[in-house]
Amino acid sequence: MADDASTSDARDRDVAGRPKNARPRDSLGRPLPRGAENAMVEEELPADPERLLDIGIEYFNAGRFFQAHETWETAWHPSPADERDFWQGLTQVAVGFTHYQRGNPKGSVTLLQRGARKIAKYGEVYRGVPVAALAASARKAAAAIERAGTTTPIEVPTIERTSVR
Repeated sequence: MADDASTSDARDRDVAGRPKNARPRDSLGRPLPRGAENAMVEEELPADPERLLDIGIEYFNAGRFFQAHETWETAWHPSPADERDFWQGLTQVAVGFTHYQRGNPKGSVTLLQRGARKIAKYGEVYRGVPVAALAASARKAAAAIERAGTTTPIEVPTIERTSVR
């Protein structure tokens, strides 16, 4: 047991002190066998929530939903209680689109709906993010996936952050 504890203490950690996953991943964030070539290079993320929001939006708009989720999750865990649903909702919407890319309709629908519910609580725009429009797009995508599965083309929204922050 002592060996296990000392091994886990040697793990790389993110800015919040959580252990990082050392396994290589494919381009959609799925774990690969140890020793496989890593298609997803982990970038060092800042601690500033404003920068994390912007970086996550860049990933999201590029269709890199897994990376958007990882970025927003970094802001979610240390966020104040009144913002947790915002960060968690963004993260869940990104994971919902990740599941769509991976061909998992159940996971996609569940997380798109759950994320939409959480961000919708924040009105039209929150932190410069058009959360009402993003929630509506997530619900529309979830409905299309629920009807026809992940082989159906869906409209993936683009997040355009306003300068009002």
